[in-house]
Amino acid sequence: MYSKNEWTAEFKELMSDDKFHDECGVIGISSPGAQNIAKDVYFGLHSLQHRGQESAGIASNMYGNINYYKDMGLVQEVFDDNIIKTLPGDICIGHVRYSTAGESHVTNAQPLVVYSKMGSLALAHNGNLTNAKKLRDQMQDYGYIFQTAIDSEIIAALIARFLKDGSVEQAISKAAAMIEGGFSLVITTGDKLIGVRDPHGIRPLCIGKTNSGYVISSESCVFPLQGAKFLRDVKPGEIVIIENNELKSIMYNENASHKVCSFEYVYFARTDSHIDEKSVYMTRREAGKILARADDTEADLVIAVPDSGTVAAIGYAEESGIPFGEGLIKNRYVGRTFIQPTQEMRELSVRMKLNVLEENVKDKRIIMIDDSIVRGTTSGKIVKMLKDAGASEVHVRISSPPVTHSCYMGIDTPNRKNLMAANKSIEEMRVHIGADSLKFLSVEGLEDCIGLGDSICKACFTGDYPVELYDIEHEVSRNSEKTIIGEYD
Repeated sequence: MYSKNEWTAEFKELMSDDKFHDECGVIGISSPGAQNIAKDVYFGLHSLQHRGQESAGIASNMYGNINYYKDMGLVQEVFDDNIIKTLPGDICIGHVRYSTAGESHVTNAQPLVVYSKMGSLALAHNGNLTNAKKLRDQMQDYGYIFQTAIDSEIIAALIARFLKDGSVEQAISKAAAMIEGGFSLVITTGDKLIGVRDPHGIRPLCIGKTNSGYVISSESCVFPLQGAKFLRDVKPGEIVIIENNELKSIMYNENASHKVCSFEYVYFARTDSHIDEKSVYMTRREAGKILARADDTEADLVIAVPDSGTVAAIGYAEESGIPFGEGLIKNRYVGRTFIQPTQEMRELSVRMKLNVLEENVKDKRIIMIDDSIVRGTTSGKIVKMLKDAGASEVHVRISSPPVTHSCYMGIDTPNRKNLMAANKSIEEMRVHIGADSLKFLSVEGLEDCIGLGDSICKACFTGDYPVELYDIEHEVSRNSEKTIIGEYD
């Protein structure tokens, strides 16, 4: 028999697509005078569902009084009309989660709601803090008792602590200056909706304008459903405050270099989103074209591993002149199939999610485009499926560089010892997955397709981290002078 924690770990491993997973997606809406905008946040969370499928939550603010509801599951499983009606208010925030810190449990679901002498505050957080353990240990030394296992509670606790010394803007500025890593926040307290982006802009956050108010979201794909027009991205190191239907801005850090996560463009973000004024669709298509320019392999068909490899495959086909076609069909509902994770099920996991279109691949030389290889287990199974279906050759092309380092800024990546590219040469990787050839996009190609120059984080490909790391996986150990000792005297 499996314990609950063992089951969670087994199920996540079984149903994993062998890719990185972002921690979550956040959204906030302010619409002065509206009676219930929780339904709008509900629909917004549907648009962000790709960023997290473990839990969902909504917190509503009516005249400073905060109600909330959160639970495990997909958005449509957590909420119904009756629950939405219990969340009145004209300011509302929402969250979808994939756990990267803290076990998969409703206790760790968001938004977090905290209560202080200055009133209630709700917070939704996307990302990870690299100095979370240091801050947590210091706060516990001064008597703070944490109720969850997530680093988001550290942020909420710091804000609540600093609220007694000044305005909420000052409290958030102080808290944001103390935390390190990649993060974007949406917060509501009093009559305000607030957005915060980390000083490097690692995690995305953007602003939309409706006829009646504002929307803050992890991705711009949310805005059309809300009837909102994209206004701008939140700047790295910026706090935006929406109050009385006016937008104000505070820069709490203007010194950090811009390093938006490159994997947002490669894999995480929805194809129709724009991040830092760059189209996710166009960057993925250009990545495929760059791959094709560096390749002279003769083939009959270009196919994609759906869905994140599809746009790059289209670009590859356009540039190479090799026809694009469907070779793999995705079952989009298998992720919610709760089946005991036996060894037999592990072996069937890829077949549960993907079927080969045999009529299209039989006796053909295939170029298979995928966005990344992490552990390599899924890639090998897909190559085998294609060859079992009669493909004469399978050439694997990856629209990102080899993943050689773990990420600690809001992405669930394996320990470096489990990253295939950190431990094998490209030729050894090719042999391992059974491909006839294997090629990756270069780091330079990645920079070219995104088009932001050096303003992207490439740490998972290069090991060059934009933030300090503190004894994480014992890979990097550095000292920091930041401390909260004395703050709780």
